[in-house]
Amino acid sequence: MVTLSAQHLVKRYGGVVALADGNLEVQSGQVVALIGANGSGKSTLSKIITGVVAPNEGQLLLDGQSVSFSSPLAARQKGITAVYQELSLVPEMSISENIWLSHEPMRYGVRLDRKAMQKRAQELLDLFKGTIPASLTPTTPVYDLTPDERQIVEILKAISQDPQLVIFDEATASLDSAQVTRLFELIEDWKSAGMAIVFVSHRMDEIFRVADQATVLRNGSHVGTVDIAATSERQLVQMMIEGAAALEREAREPVAAGAPIRLDVRDLTTEKLRGVSFDLRDGELLGIGGLQGQGQSDLLLAIFGAIPFQGALTLSGRRVHFSHPRQAMKQDVAFVPGDRGNEGLLLIRSILDNLMLPSLREFGTPLRMQRARSEAGAVSDDLSLVMASLDAPVNSLSGGNAQKVVIGKWLLRDPKLLLLNDPTKGVDVGAKGEFYKLLADLRHQGTAILFYSSDDEELLGLCDRVLVMHDGRISAELAGENVTRENLVAASMGATHHDASHHKEEPTA
Repeated sequence: MVTLSAQHLVKRYGGVVALADGNLEVQSGQVVALIGANGSGKSTLSKIITGVVAPNEGQLLLDGQSVSFSSPLAARQKGITAVYQELSLVPEMSISENIWLSHEPMRYGVRLDRKAMQKRAQELLDLFKGTIPASLTPTTPVYDLTPDERQIVEILKAISQDPQLVIFDEATASLDSAQVTRLFELIEDWKSAGMAIVFVSHRMDEIFRVADQATVLRNGSHVGTVDIAATSERQLVQMMIEGAAALEREAREPVAAGAPIRLDVRDLTTEKLRGVSFDLRDGELLGIGGLQGQGQSDLLLAIFGAIPFQGALTLSGRRVHFSHPRQAMKQDVAFVPGDRGNEGLLLIRSILDNLMLPSLREFGTPLRMQRARSEAGAVSDDLSLVMASLDAPVNSLSGGNAQKVVIGKWLLRDPKLLLLNDPTKGVDVGAKGEFYKLLADLRHQGTAILFYSSDDEELLGLCDRVLVMHDGRISAELAGENVTRENLVAASMGATHHDASHHKEEPTA
């Protein structure tokens, strides 16, 4: 029997508070769902419990005794493990080797018992028999597996350690419906055997199928814990949003219904997207919402020609199918990534070099430096870029100013369609305000903008319409009076607002 109690946990990263007041309690034979909107602190709380990060304040109690885990290994030694959506598998190793990595069965205490490893690995694979190919064996290398098969191996790896408590952190995201059903059957078995389970999910229907209780976090703080059998989806959504700061929607003229359609997307499909369709007009700021990892980035990358896709794209009345970003750029399409360090900037080069990067061909060879410097200076003035000079290295800029360079290099191309992939992540409040003004100016000029943000308040305050994504599909299109936080969070979780009478069936005697 085990009882884990997380009490008033706090985690700060510099001046950013990732978790302000984290509380969670779970006991043997119980499934507790941990839920919350983007940035609520779910992942941080999970990582503290499993020893991935250390808290700044608060305490963890295990069976009433204070514990502190310096690493995931320390947590595993106390019977606590986790299944994450970001897999920890080694592709070059076999299924068996991955499952038993770091706790391999030994013969005589000195040699790997490979026969035992493979036999027990097969017993674990048989738990999902009928939902995975019969051709999968313990010796199959992980690099040959599909995403759902890898996720199942990740689950089996956690279970192989005979844990007392398991955290499933979005562990169903890659599984098909049959595999999810089988996992829930296994969770019921493990629960009956006395395992304690924390279930983190963005899928409201799954929470009501598998959980006994739900603990809700909002803005890094514990809101409350409720019994699922006595709670409705609407009540959970209200807990996730209630008391959140109200945001005034920007007063502006709506986009005219007769404005030209800049982009028409029909049945767009990738590994993550499952038939996405919408249109975007000139001068419109169309938001993409939903919990992170639901296909938002794939949507933008596919349109920009950075990943392969199926479906139909029509740009300014012409069918297009970009197989490379260069083709999109020639058609006045620009893409601004959120990860400026890895995707947006050459950190060792100057500000001028970075601003000129997408437009090198426009200035001839050798570069017409006077014209380049003049246009770069004008853009930096428009963006209120705080810098020593255009020749200063871009890594000398603050985060907010560095992101302005990422945006500015595309503005030099005068884009007609602007794709924004969470562009204000990690940007200070002042820089965000300047960025919002820039978006308003671009809309006024007729630029069509497709804007993914993990910040719900941005979407609510800035966008004409919001497409909410859930499991690779558009689960809702919000416009006008329907652009509310409640509707956004509900659609993000796949909520249908069932009442308490639609919850899990009571077990028969």
